[in-house]
Amino acid sequence: MTLHIHNQHFEMHPTGAIFWKEKSTLLIADVHLGKVSHFRKHGSAIPHEASFKNFVLIDKVIQQFKPQQICFLGDLFHSDLNNEWFQFETWRTKNSSINILLVAGNHDIISPLKYEKINIKVVSKWIFQQFLFTHYPDQKEGYFNFSGHIHPGIELKGLGRQRIKLACFHKKPHQIVLPAFGIFTGKFIITPSSDDLIYAISDNEIIEIPTALLK
Repeated sequence: MTLHIHNQHFEMHPTGAIFWKEKSTLLIADVHLGKVSHFRKHGSAIPHEASFKNFVLIDKVIQQFKPQQICFLGDLFHSDLNNEWFQFETWRTKNSSINILLVAGNHDIISPLKYEKINIKVVSKWIFQQFLFTHYPDQKEGYFNFSGHIHPGIELKGLGRQRIKLACFHKKPHQIVLPAFGIFTGKFIITPSSDDLIYAISDNEIIEIPTALLK
């Protein structure tokens, strides 16, 4: 499903990524690499193999869109250095031809010098043409904002006590919040306004959900 914003085309993907066609740029928010290793270190019974799943998902969207650039919208890593950093260095080497920009989030506490050594630039925000790319949702007059941080999700209610929670893209007139890309990230159930647009992710599809169903 494609959004048309300021005469540009942005394709939403079921992984939670967005591909900016004209600039061949992949937008990804809240991967939280290192979270599996962090939880395992503190005693959670999560299979070690789960740490590779985020890399598989990133490779999936790279193979589909073949981007020249990736912009991570914050919280690329969940914690300080752990074993997943070395997996990330290996992944970066395999994808060295792609320009990578990290808009730092609240969890991005690894030194920017570590990123610079593997040719990744770390910034507090990115402004390009009429677009503002941040981690926290932000507004700047005349710009459309892409962000993460919230991990937006919705809850749909069926007959009886049936309920289902889905990750979603949450679009406002001048802003869109991407869902969390990473596994084990959770969802924050939002209550959208009537002029918002909600694009839920279900069974590898993106479905527009009328806001009237979410009141």
